[in-house]
Amino acid sequence: DSAEPDPRLAKSLEEGFLKALADWNDSRRVEGGELAKDLSARFARLRELAAAVGERVPVVLKDKQAATAERLTALVAQAGMTFTEERLAQEVAVLADRLDVSEELTRLAAHLDRLDEAVAAKGEAGKRLDFLIQEAFREINTCGNKAQDVEVSRLTVDFKVELEKCREQVQNIE
Repeated sequence: DSAEPDPRLAKSLEEGFLKALADWNDSRRVEGGELAKDLSARFARLRELAAAVGERVPVVLKDKQAATAERLTALVAQAGMTFTEERLAQEVAVLADRLDVSEELTRLAAHLDRLDEAVAAKGEAGKRLDFLIQEAFREINTCGNKAQDVEVSRLTVDFKVELEKCREQVQNIE
């Protein structure tokens, strides 16, 4: 009762504890490797979706420019006014600037690069990944809002869904 425990029991408990700790660390390492593979595959899918947005935007811009030019020309003709080509070019340029998402796509690509780097790096990555996912979400959201196109909206939603899956996985990482 007040006697010291058997030294063999203490030694056995210590060995058992150290083995359990090693097994736990091994399983965490394996799980971390699987999470890294899953996230890397998801990041590759995000790159594909971002590239599809980047390919679609010039088509949208061209279509919107043509529709704007047609609409303005019809309105001016209906009102019996004249409209110079220079003024038309200015209006189309303003539209092009509002629809341009090249900066957002550039930042999005940089965030995706940094996500890959964070997964490949040693040490704690959870908070960094969470922050980068949040930034990627902001950029793709802006792309979807600016583009004013059904196909870009669909791609944006697909991107957000995949990004949300990444966020859920990141919640399991320290």
